[in-house]
Amino acid sequence: MNKNKNGVWTSWNDNISSNYESLYKITSEQELQEIVKKSEKIRVFGNKQSSADIASGVATLVDMRTYNQVIHFNESAKTITVQSGIILGDLLEIIESKDWCIPCLPDINTITIGGALATGTHGTSGKLLSEYVINFRMVLADGAIKTITEKDNLINAVRVSLGALGVLSEITFQCEPLYTLHIKEGPEDDTLWLPKIKERLQNHDFLRILWLPHTDKGYVIIGDKIDSNTAIKEDLGPSYLKHRRTASKILYKYSHVFPWITAIANKLLYKGFFSTIKEHKGSLYQSTVTKSRGSTLELAEWTIGLDLFPQVFEELKTEINKWSNKSFIHIPMDIRFVYKDKSWLSYAYQKDIVTMGCVSRNAATADTYEAFKSIEKIFLKHGGKPHWAKRFKAKDKQLSLVYAKWEDFKLLRTKFDPTNKFMNPYLEKLFNIKR
Repeated sequence: MNKNKNGVWTSWNDNISSNYESLYKITSEQELQEIVKKSEKIRVFGNKQSSADIASGVATLVDMRTYNQVIHFNESAKTITVQSGIILGDLLEIIESKDWCIPCLPDINTITIGGALATGTHGTSGKLLSEYVINFRMVLADGAIKTITEKDNLINAVRVSLGALGVLSEITFQCEPLYTLHIKEGPEDDTLWLPKIKERLQNHDFLRILWLPHTDKGYVIIGDKIDSNTAIKEDLGPSYLKHRRTASKILYKYSHVFPWITAIANKLLYKGFFSTIKEHKGSLYQSTVTKSRGSTLELAEWTIGLDLFPQVFEELKTEINKWSNKSFIHIPMDIRFVYKDKSWLSYAYQKDIVTMGCVSRNAATADTYEAFKSIEKIFLKHGGKPHWAKRFKAKDKQLSLVYAKWEDFKLLRTKFDPTNKFMNPYLEKLFNIKR
């Protein structure tokens, strides 16, 4: 066990920072138990990529990234048990070496498994990542271990828990046989892709849409399962496409000062980087997951029922195209699809949903990015839910209206953590906990 004293914790994009008294790096479950048991207040963190102030702000912090080993394989059942600090990309490479896969993956591979599960991380055309977990080992507030299996009703509370019930320790994933996707990508007018969503979800194995605000265009990505030996005519587009992030950084440099620049920049970026048709194949991981971040970002993401999405989309589009406000949105807005589940704090609790991401390329000026305010106002109005790891202002009062099991979760949290050991200032406000 390694310990640092009296330092400053800072998020990946420098937007969140707080002092701590003790910061531990661990390698064993026993060490984790000892730290949790003796701490008055404690939070754990991974690669610090959350835009929400969820991981710090208390005296004791634990860096989980050294708690990252594979514990066990079950070859016949296709399960893998890992420590919760393992990085998603490392886990996926190990799984693929077995010719296995997890059938729904998030956009990036640099997050720790524990953080991804606790905050409801998801991909598209499947369920939340946590829905593929069949067994959790969790360290409770008194340092004891609690095991929760898929046969335990409690698992629906634990799958997405914000780290409020305990610290995830060891996690067992149910994997599936590896498969190959044939991916086709290209631009479509909003009038074409929007009414085709349900049809495409039924007819294709993978669907993701990168909406391009202020252009009336979407960039549609469709995937179909094929035999890995099937030959396709691969076309990844011109080589300059790899410079999109650099071009975005240049074009958006002063958009926080003159927001209207965004509308012009988006049209240029569409012409340069989103007007090309591409075709390729690969595993879900290799063909759809981003392997790195070129620069720091600030993100918000909201979810809404599949049936309500067209109405919400049109309302948002109308709002951000008004030159009377400053809600100009950087490219792209990531639109993904998640199927219903039973997890209490899942965005997809008992209904299929659409998720819509909102990105600011200027992380340092995100507090004045009007688009975050506009998207939250519109989605909340229609009963939308925020992504737990991203930016939002809603607290207990608003969340209780959109999460059917919100009060049940609060009662369970109090039972599991009566002294509020796992609460930081951000979570205290979120749950309306009085100090």
